[in-house]
Amino acid sequence: MGVADEISLTGLRVFGRHGVYEDERRVGQDFVIDLVLRLDTRPAAASDDVADTVHYGELAQQVADIVGGEPVDLLETLADRIARHVLAGDRVDGVRVTVHKPDAPIPLAFADVAVTIERAREQS
Repeated sequence: MGVADEISLTGLRVFGRHGVYEDERRVGQDFVIDLVLRLDTRPAAASDDVADTVHYGELAQQVADIVGGEPVDLLETLADRIARHVLAGDRVDGVRVTVHKPDAPIPLAFADVAVTIERAREQS
């Protein structure tokens, strides 16, 4: 049975220039990111050392750099970039990434648009 530990980071608001339309890239808008990391937290619990877990403050900055960086057309692409970054380290076994675009160019009243993906570390 796998470990079911999770670290969540929700509501990370970052300005970016993603979107299909030229105005979205020119003007930009806020994106909101939610992450759920699946990992074994027992080593950190035993050592009480942040080096034995994911430093969520550093991770938040890394995700902000991705969202604020090179523009993409689709939320799916942005979510995948974030997931790949999270899984590039050796601590996280799986991640759920939600990218919210609360100011999406939809000419109707709506609360939110979001894309959620789940990715897992490849088993060798």
